Parts: sequence; structure tokens; C-alpha cells
Amino acid sequence: MRPIASDSESRGASRLAILGFVLSTLAFLGFAIFLGVSRFGKIRLGKDGETPEFRKASWVAMMFSAGMGIGLMFYGVAEPMSHMAAPPNNAARPNTEAAAQVAMEYSYFHWALHPWAIYAVVGLALAYFVHRKGAPNLISSAFRPLLGDRVEGPIGRGIDGLAIFATLFGSATSLGLGALQINSGMNFLWDVEVSNGLAVVIIAVLTAMFVVSAVSGVHRGVQWLSNGNMVLAVLLLTFLLVVGPTVFIFDMLAESVGGYVSSVVPRSFQTGAFGDEEWLAGWTIFYWAWWISWAPFVGTFIARISRGRTVGEFVLGVLLIPSGVSFVWFAILGGAAIDLQLSGAADISTAVAQAPEIGLFTTLEQFALSGLTSLVVIVLVALFFVSGADAASLVMGMLSSRGVQSPARPVTIFWGILTGASASVLLLAGGLEALQQASIIAAAPFLLVMMGLCFSLYRALNSEAVTVAPAPAPPPAPTIAQAPLPNGATDVVAGPTARRRALTPCADVHQDDVRAQPLGRRDARGAVGGLAHDLDAGLALEHHHEARPYELVVFDDQHAHAHPTPAGSCSNGIRARTSKPPPTRGPARTSPPYGRTRSRMPKRPWPAPARRGAGPPSPRSPTCSSSAASLQLTRTRVVAPPACLIAFVSASCTTR
Repeated sequence: MRPIASDSESRGASRLAILGFVLSTLAFLGFAIFLGVSRFGKIRLGKDGETPEFRKASWVAMMFSAGMGIGLMFYGVAEPMSHMAAPPNNAARPNTEAAAQVAMEYSYFHWALHPWAIYAVVGLALAYFVHRKGAPNLISSAFRPLLGDRVEGPIGRGIDGLAIFATLFGSATSLGLGALQINSGMNFLWDVEVSNGLAVVIIAVLTAMFVVSAVSGVHRGVQWLSNGNMVLAVLLLTFLLVVGPTVFIFDMLAESVGGYVSSVVPRSFQTGAFGDEEWLAGWTIFYWAWWISWAPFVGTFIARISRGRTVGEFVLGVLLIPSGVSFVWFAILGGAAIDLQLSGAADISTAVAQAPEIGLFTTLEQFALSGLTSLVVIVLVALFFVSGADAASLVMGMLSSRGVQSPARPVTIFWGILTGASASVLLLAGGLEALQQASIIAAAPFLLVMMGLCFSLYRALNSEAVTVAPAPAPPPAPTIAQAPLPNGATDVVAGPTARRRALTPCADVHQDDVRAQPLGRRDARGAVGGLAHDLDAGLALEHHHEARPYELVVFDDQHAHAHPTPAGSCSNGIRARTSKPPPTRGPARTSPPYGRTRSRMPKRPWPAPARRGAGPPSPRSPTCSSSAASLQLTRTRVVAPPACLIAFVSASCTTR
């Protein structure tokens, strides 16, 4: 009875693991989309106003090369043909057109939105905390809203250790797949023996190459390799599109993308409860685990190259652009192979069943220049191998160096050699199956880390959104500040009543001596209303000698300045007028309600200004005494339009 119980317990644990991977991956996709379209999308991954570090083309190329370059080369033909030969859940008869459609939809399901949502969650969290908050480039840094200073202790180091563990074996899986495919290509071109021993030699050679690339840094090594990858990949896809079944490829692309969009939600909830659990574990769960094991290094690398972009731009770019490339990639490579299978020109399904890594070479063999295109595939796999591996070694160097952006070269070399050695050991231990099992084992603990990462990121973004949101407050009273006056004069603005004191005769103040100052973000109605409030509070201009009226100019809804008006041109009281009619919407009004004022002071003639050097004023021309004088402004209400205003402020001179 004990073996039966053990089998039952093992089956229960397996189903629980499947359920955890399925639901968590779907949750990551929903969370990433929510962050991109919500109010958090405008937050910049860096300082406000900072520009992106890399051009968009290089950003996409580096992101794509690090994210799934080798995998697309390995499974571009192998996965569609595998599903076509054995459709999941018996959805169609094998090797038929219906099976081909199901095969393409499942290929898109495994390579489009879901994996890049996993990368987006980790990359966005790191980019936000590192570039905007100035935290070290560590996975543990993103847990500070949840753990506080404990991220500096054993808990934080444990989180970073899990990230390194997942990165190491996720990268080793990719390198093992790349070595197997390069070995198969060499066998196809030069009849070289296919063996795990030769694959280990290939790993050793390419490990030396990516160590050289990694120590050269992101700007030199990774960026150049990624751009070279994209150029060769585009050339290969263009060639197959031209010489292959072009019309069939476009038709299948449109129909398969439509089928993927319509079925992505129900397939995201498939747990194998009603059968085909073995297929689900061998394909979907392996992919979800592989992407999660890649998430620490791909997410860290994407965060490293995404400084200066907004949250919305980051999510949009990480989710949609690589997914679109995956659509095109599988449509061309897989579509060409499916057309050959349906037409009977070649039996690609049998070749893939024997060895998945030779599926692409068998397909290229059916077209012109097969030797050249196969060589291009080998070079592409090698470059994807190098670019992905040096990105992984660079990330592991940063994680093990407490977040240093450019880790020491010996540290990077150490992690590069260890990654290659891990891939070699896994190949010798069990080949492709051992690589897949290593990915699942490495991903399981990091899945819990990613769940906590989502909660921490949301708390931080929500706190910042509340902090930066403008709090409603009444508009402050406007102040009109003047520039330093001639002869050492000063003009001080202070207090809610905006009291001014000038230490030189008002007659010495000219229009050129005054500059505009911001009034704050409010319309002209608020500005003039605030002016009336100041007048009610008893705004006074105190100065020596004679008094002159001042002209207050409010413009652009934000600025104002004041300057003396020509002598003898003003009268007591305040009046306002619009400098130009405001823009109207709909039928023009015959009597716009703008510029209406009420003055409560009788108009009196303004005394002529005294000339410099003149004697004492005559009794018939009263002026202010040299001791003190004030210009009392009247209480005024101005109904102002949201456009340019000119208010002429005049006053009477009273002697104390």
C-alpha cells in the first residue's frame, strides 16, 4: 500500500505545482497590463525629465536577444511540428490543417504575452527602485516597501541568492539547447558526429567568447552582438518569406494571431484536470518554469537598459514588441515547415520527432541556398548564445556584488565559466530532459519571490502616486514682484497683503526696471480676484517724495508685472479692460460679460509730478511729505475673463 500512497502524494504535489505555475503566470500578465494602462503608467523610470539611455531599436534588440534568442532558433520549427503531429487534448487529427492551426496557436501561447509579462514584472520593479529611488541593482532592493531595512540582512541576501540560483540554471538550459542545435547544424553541413561530448566542447568555446563580450560591458559587447543578431535574423526571415510560401505564411499569420487572441484566456486557465496532464507538464509548465528561471537575469538586464522610460512605455514595449516578433518568427519558420508537411514535399514531423534540434535544418534543406542559410543559422545560434550568456554572467556579477552596475571582471568571468560548466554537466547527465528538469527546479522557489515582488512594487507605486498628486488648495493671492530698482533701491514683497516698500522716489522707477514674476497656475479671474482680496486687506505702497499711479498687467494666466503710468494720465480708483477679446465657442456674444468693474471712490484730478531739483511744492499742488506717504488702493471687484487683462491702478496721495 505504501507505493500507492507515494504515487498519490506525488501526483497531488504535481497537480498543485501545475496549478501554482498556471495561476501565477496569468496573474503576472494581468498585473503588468494593469500597471501599463493605469495612472502609474506616467511615472518615469528615472528622474523626472530624464531621457532614455539607448535608442529604441537597440533597446528592443538587446531585450529580445537576451530574452529568447536561442529558444526561438531551437523551437521555431520544432514546436509547431510537434503539436501538429500530436495535437494537445486531441483537438484535431494529426498532420492536418486543423492540427496546424492548433499548433500555431499553442506556439504563440507559449512565446508571446505570458513570458514577457514575467520579464516585465521583474524588470519594472528593478528599474523603478534602481533608477528612480537610487537603490542598489538587486532583486532584494525591490522588497524594501515590505521588509524595510531587513533587505540589508540575511533575508535580502537569501532573496538575491535565489535569484542567482534561478539565473544560473535557467541560463544553463538555454546554453545546452544552443549547443545541441549547433552540433546538429555541423552534422548537417559537414557530417560531424552528434554527441553530448562535442556539445560540451562547443559550450567551452562559446563560453570563452561570451566572457570576452561580458567584460567589455553593455555599451560595447552586448549592444553590438544584439544588433548583429537582429540583422542576421531579419535577413534569414526575409529570405524564407521570399523563397517560401509567402501567401500561405501571411494567411496563417493572420488566422493564427486571431485564434490566439480569442483563446488566450481559456488556455491560461488550463490545469490538466480533465486529461492530458502529461502534455501540459511537458510543454506549458516547462515553459512557464523556464521563463521564471530566466526572469532574474532577463528582468535585471532589461531594467539596466531601460533607464529614462516611463512605466507605460516599458510595459508596452516589453509586452507587445517582442510578442509581435514572436508572431512573425513562428509564422515564417513554422509556416514554411507546415506547408512542406501539408504538401508532402518533406516529412518534417518525423525529423522533429527524432531530434527537435534538426527541424530547422531539415526545413532549410528544401529551399535554395540551404548550405548558406544553415551556416547563417549556426552563426545566429552562436551569437544568441554569446549575447544571452554574457547578459546572464553580467547580471549574476551585479547580484553577487551587492548591485554594482559594472561588476569586477574576475566576478563576471567566474559566473560565465560556472554557467558553461553547469550546462555541460546537465548535458552529460541527461541531455534535453535534464535541462528541462533543472529549469523547473530552479523556478519553483523564485516563483514565491516574484509574488512578493508584485505586492512590493504596487505599494511603492501607489505611495508615489498619492505623493505626487496635487492636493486641492485655494489659489494663493497674486504677488507682483519688481526687479531691483536703480540706485540700490529694493522692492520687498511679504505677507498676505503683499505690502511694498520702495526706498527711492517713485518717479525714478521706470517700466524697464520691472520684470514679470509667476503668479501660480490659475486663470485671470482668480488672479484679479486675488488682487481684489489684497485691496480689501489694505494694500499700501509706501515710498518717499511723490506718488505715481502704477499699471498692473496680468497676462498668460500666470504672470504679471507693474510699472508707472505716464504722469497725469490716471485718475483715482481702479478700472480694468481686456487687451483682446477672449476666444469664444459657439455663436459670438454681443455683450461679453468680461471687464466689468465697480469703483466706489469719486474721481479727482491727479497732481502733476514734481521735477527733480525743484523747490518745495506750492500749497496749490499738494504732494507727499518726505517722511512718509501711502497710496491707499480702493476696494474693487473685477470680473475678469480667462485672457489677457490690463488693470490700471490709481490712488490718492494722503499726507500723514
